[in-house]
Amino acid sequence: MIEFEPGSTNVYADLDVPNADEMLRKAQLATEIGRIIQARRWTRQQAAAAMGLPQPQLSDLLRGRFRGISETQLLNGLARLGCDVEIVVAPRRDATAGRIAVFFPDAR
Repeated sequence: MIEFEPGSTNVYADLDVPNADEMLRKAQLATEIGRIIQARRWTRQQAAAAMGLPQPQLSDLLRGRFRGISETQLLNGLARLGCDVEIVVAPRRDATAGRIAVFFPDAR
C-alpha cells in the first residue's frame, strides 16, 4: 500500500525549496503571463518585445525557470501586457507576521 502525506498549498515549501513563498508568487505571475500570451496568440518574440525582455529569458520564464527574474520584472511585464498591477499594504489585525500574496480578481 502506498502512503500519502498531505501537502500544503505551496509545492515549493513542500519540497523545501529556498524562498518558497517567493517562488510560488513568481510561478503564479508567470502562469498569468503565459495565459495572456496564449490568449493573444502571440509568438514568444512578440511577447518578449512587448514585455521588454530578451526572448530567451521569456522562454525560460514560461518553462518555470524564473530564478534570475525578479518579481518586479514580472509585475512590470504584466503592466506592459496591459494589466493593472496594484500593491496594497494593510496592517495585520493580530501580531503575526504579514504575508505577500497574488490575487487575480476575475475567476478563470
